[in-house]
Amino acid sequence: MKKLLMVVSAADSLTLADGSAHPTGFWAEEVVESVRVLREAGVEVTLATPGGVVPTVDKASLDGTFDEAVASLEDLRAPAVLSDVDASGFDAIYLPGGHGPMADLASDRSLGALLADFHDGGKLVAALCHGPAGLLSAVRADGTFVFAGKEMAVFSDEEERQGGLAVPYSVAGRLTDLGARLTTGEPWSSTVVVDGRLVTGQNPQSTVATATRVAELLV
Repeated sequence: MKKLLMVVSAADSLTLADGSAHPTGFWAEEVVESVRVLREAGVEVTLATPGGVVPTVDKASLDGTFDEAVASLEDLRAPAVLSDVDASGFDAIYLPGGHGPMADLASDRSLGALLADFHDGGKLVAALCHGPAGLLSAVRADGTFVFAGKEMAVFSDEEERQGGLAVPYSVAGRLTDLGARLTTGEPWSSTVVVDGRLVTGQNPQSTVATATRVAELLV
């Protein structure tokens, strides 16, 4: 059985462009549906967070559809400690979104080291929606970005504008500055980009397609 590490943000607040604090966390659909698709495909999924903190669900992502699924997902109540994880025990790493990753995963050194290990070992790396903010952590000691030159999708600036939240920075912009090549679909379209062993999805609407592609590449 293939083993996948899903790294979920432990942040419960995001400092906005105006300096105010906005409650955040992981996006319910992106975690719940990704776990479902992967496990139904026979992939063993382990959840981890920075510090092993029980993650906070973004209440904006609970509309009655995923409330029960989030509450029943036992993995969320006892995640592994991210800094304790060894890449050798897994075949893939997967970063779901919500705005949370912008607050903690984007600068998490343990995650950056893990991502480099997965990439350099030819293992599968996947990120969804704001999950690619976590890829920003993957900068080597010499200042080079692990995923420079890679084609990827991420929650677009246009989607941020339509969402109405004044985020502190553009994830798409920072990835581009580091050398990533972005492919952007229409706002809220299911858009998945595969570049070698890197799989990325643009938004929550891309969740099932992203997880399905990861499962296909693993099993």
